[in-house]
Amino acid sequence: MRHPLVRALFGTKLNAAITLLMLAAFALVLPPLFRWAIGTAVWNAPNRAGCEAADTGACWAFIRARLALFFYGIYPVDQRWRVDAGLVVLVVIGTGALFARRHRGLWLLALAVLIPVIDGILLVGGIFGLELVPTGQWGGLMLNVVISFVALGGSIPLGIALAFGRRSKYPVIRYGSIAMIEFWRGVPLLAVLFMGLILLPLFLPNGVNIDNLVRALVVLTLFTSAYMAEIVRGGLQGVQSGQPEAALALGMHTAQVQLLVVLPQALRLSIPGFINIAVDLFKDTTLVSIVGLFDLMGVVNQSLKDTAWTGLAAEGYTFAALVFFFACLIISLGGSVLERHFAIAPGSTKH
Repeated sequence: MRHPLVRALFGTKLNAAITLLMLAAFALVLPPLFRWAIGTAVWNAPNRAGCEAADTGACWAFIRARLALFFYGIYPVDQRWRVDAGLVVLVVIGTGALFARRHRGLWLLALAVLIPVIDGILLVGGIFGLELVPTGQWGGLMLNVVISFVALGGSIPLGIALAFGRRSKYPVIRYGSIAMIEFWRGVPLLAVLFMGLILLPLFLPNGVNIDNLVRALVVLTLFTSAYMAEIVRGGLQGVQSGQPEAALALGMHTAQVQLLVVLPQALRLSIPGFINIAVDLFKDTTLVSIVGLFDLMGVVNQSLKDTAWTGLAAEGYTFAALVFFFACLIISLGGSVLERHFAIAPGSTKH
């Protein structure tokens, strides 16, 4: 019997024709792409003129020269160890939450509670002898990670509350939750970012100023929470009605049933949706560059305006695309690990 992949690619005449056309396209595109990216690429040069004098391939010297700026923005050079330390803490606790065989719940709790505190202290400073670093100096990929983590962490509990609110028997709570969900789902993210970062200061009293990053975090958290609410609502609907009924029959209160029986199973069913939203959110963080925050894309755009490196958009955007691709791949793989851990086999009684 032929391998399933072979059957999928060549099982019919149409599939075989499409496969052969794709292979021919790859054969035409990949060799020149390899020559540009690797074969004739320039890795060391003081500026673009040095790249042009050396060869005609990609000028990766531009990326090397701006690599620290792409990752840290204008965060003070002598304080960048704090960003590295915060990343190490995130990776260690995140890895424990994904792969720990025991006490995974404690690892997840640490991820939700300790990471914001530890990394917040490290990045902001101002206490424990750490120099205060204003958010205006944050940038690059670090800013994308911070925005994604904070917005995702804030949107999950808010989304859960909205999902329960939408199912509430009290009309005020139910219709209020529906209105908030539908509003944030119905407006473009760029529009609300623009209103929050550009228009809001025009309506604030004199002397009142809200940090740009804080405004962006609030907007992204509210926007993402609406989609989280719908994911959780789908999970709640997937819980078998017999289980909460049995819990009520055993004497549990309604709140206990919802929190201890229904919600854990709904969250388990919602994991694929959570991961999808996390990937979308990480990519959406690039929109903050349009409203004045210099994330990775914003720093790339500004670097391309440097007269020493003008005309290297292909290299800059290729680098940014690869960074986002691998970051989203890591998120997806982490989500797959969580799905396998929390999966329930058919007929299982695991809770």
